Amino acid sequence: MYEKDGKKYFIFDSHLHFWDASPANWVKGHEQYAKGWIECFHAYQGLGPPETHWSLEKFQKYTVEDFEKDVIVDGGIDKAVFQSTYLKEWYTNGFNDIEQNAALLERWPDKLIVNGRWDPREGQAGLDQLEADNAKYDLKGVKLYTAEWYQGSRGYKLSDDIARPFFDKCVELGIKNIHVHKGPTIWPLDKDAFDVSDVDHVATDYKGKLNFIVEHVGLPRIEDFCFMATQEPNVYAGLSVVVGGLMHARPQFFAKVMGELLFWVGEDKMLFGSDYGIWEPKWQIEGLLDWEMPDQPAFADFPRLNEDGKRKILGLNGAKLYDVEVPAELRGNVPAEEPATEESAVGVA
Repeated sequence: MYEKDGKKYFIFDSHLHFWDASPANWVKGHEQYAKGWIECFHAYQGLGPPETHWSLEKFQKYTVEDFEKDVIVDGGIDKAVFQSTYLKEWYTNGFNDIEQNAALLERWPDKLIVNGRWDPREGQAGLDQLEADNAKYDLKGVKLYTAEWYQGSRGYKLSDDIARPFFDKCVELGIKNIHVHKGPTIWPLDKDAFDVSDVDHVATDYKGKLNFIVEHVGLPRIEDFCFMATQEPNVYAGLSVVVGGLMHARPQFFAKVMGELLFWVGEDKMLFGSDYGIWEPKWQIEGLLDWEMPDQPAFADFPRLNEDGKRKILGLNGAKLYDVEVPAELRGNVPAEEPATEESAVGVA
């Protein structure tokens, strides 16, 4: 629970990690990619307040104690979702695979949720692994990295035929939340592989069956994302990078992105994600609670975000998608049935 100015808030962090990008985990022969990846991540941390910056050595492999302090204690997180990211072409044991994340799940079972992943290029072996992971962890969601390198391939599309058996398997197993990285590229991945157009295709096909949380809202393609998301009621905006990467470093651009999201997608379809360990949750949560749309002509036609809207974004929407019960006293004036419903999409069609 997070408390500010005497008010208490339920915080659902829909996007964080516990990674190992230390040199000991780099794949021999691919060291330059493993090194470049984590250094690019580290550069993104520089967009946060200076007092929150880490050394590169700490950033490569932070500790359980770091996680506890930053997320559980200082961040006041009620529930958080580990998004598994493998990258085994570059990291021997994976960047943060499901087993590494699950080690912390055992320590804080009441706080943490672990998501799985799949890659359609793995074929039947990938389907078998998804079933095994679900049997072990009772998955509620998966994280997909469409730009990940795999045996000479530098990406895939959600709309590829090879992906359909995996979506069907998610429906069969009840894995309803599909988090897709569609945002700023990280070297050496290809920017074009993060285009949001393939989300449109599968969201239509799986309406009423799967939720698609577009992580990082397709940045820098914010207009493309918004015009797609407003017509697809099962598409949600994952705000990781939006808050951490823009709120401090680019406040005017942050206001524009938030304004577009509020206008087209709506406050019921936006989910907070800290993207820890790129950025610590505390300053992001506090900053979003303090934030107001600028009172300037350029922002005059954007909706305003009140306290109840902030409650939805910071916790209630994510909790609804993951069937997490929120105490009534932490809801403010938001009815239990309101957040994250498909019917709450703003829509213009």
